This record gives sequence, C-alpha cells and structure tokens, in this order.
Amino acid sequence: MATSFKPTGEHQRDYRNALSQFATGITVITAPTPSGGIGMTANSFASVSLDPALVLWSAAKDSLRYPIFMEATHFAIHVLREDQMDIAQAFAKDTDALSLVTPSYNAAGVPIFDTCLARFECRAEARHDAGDHTILVGAVENVLLDATAKPLIFSQRDYGTFQPV
Repeated sequence: MATSFKPTGEHQRDYRNALSQFATGITVITAPTPSGGIGMTANSFASVSLDPALVLWSAAKDSLRYPIFMEATHFAIHVLREDQMDIAQAFAKDTDALSLVTPSYNAAGVPIFDTCLARFECRAEARHDAGDHTILVGAVENVLLDATAKPLIFSQRDYGTFQPV
C-alpha cells in the first residue's frame, strides 16, 4: 500500500527509502592529490549533454573527501562491473582504497583504472550548489569502454545486477 508524506523531519528515513526505489549504477570517482589520489563511491552519475560531452555527479558536503573534489580541476568516473561490489564498498568507506585497483595516472594526474565497464576522464566544467550536495559537471576528455560484463546496480539499499526481461 502506498503512503504519502512530506520529505522532512520524522519522515526522513521514509524519504530515503522512496529514493532507493530508483535503481542506479555504481561509480567510483577519482581525483588527484599531492600524495597520489583519492576516490569515493557515488551513484549520482548522469549524462548531461552529448555535444559537448558533459556528465555530472553529486558530492555530499559533509564528506571528508568533499574539499579535495571541490578543488580538483580534473576527475575520472569509473562505472563498476557486477563483480566489483567489494570495490564499491571500499571506496564508500576508505579514502585509501586505490590499492584495490592498482591505478595508473592520466596526464592530469588523476588516478584511473581499466577494470571497469566505462571510464570518463573529465575536466571540471562547473559546480552548482544543491542543498547538502554540490553537483559537479565534467567535460569529458577521454572515454574507456569495456561492454563485456554487466553493471553493478544499487536499489532498495542493496547491490545487484541487471537481468534483461
């Protein structure tokens, strides 16, 4: 049975549960740091424009990694495969999870890894304040595509994969 409510106060958990009904892919976003790089898990990735090639993702302002991504001139978005739940969970919790993927570094110093379905190497194009998050728009400069596996999906507070009907 469906219920209706205002998305504030006592219904904050209900609001989060409603948002979790929308299945999303899982990404790891990386950016350079003086010590080599940092990454974080995000499911707020979307295409913005085909021409020019623009994508976006949202960073939570209360994240300890937030200031690094706000200062980064470049970042990379890695779309994870169905067998990479451990990587998604590690980057969600640990700022030093790069050792799990053995990254290389692109010309902008961004840590990148090839073991993913797709990778979008971006120049920071714009940042937009959005409540408790900031929307980061990236101009895509390089793309890696490996469509040989299925994507890792997050829905209803759990991980899964895509099964065609």
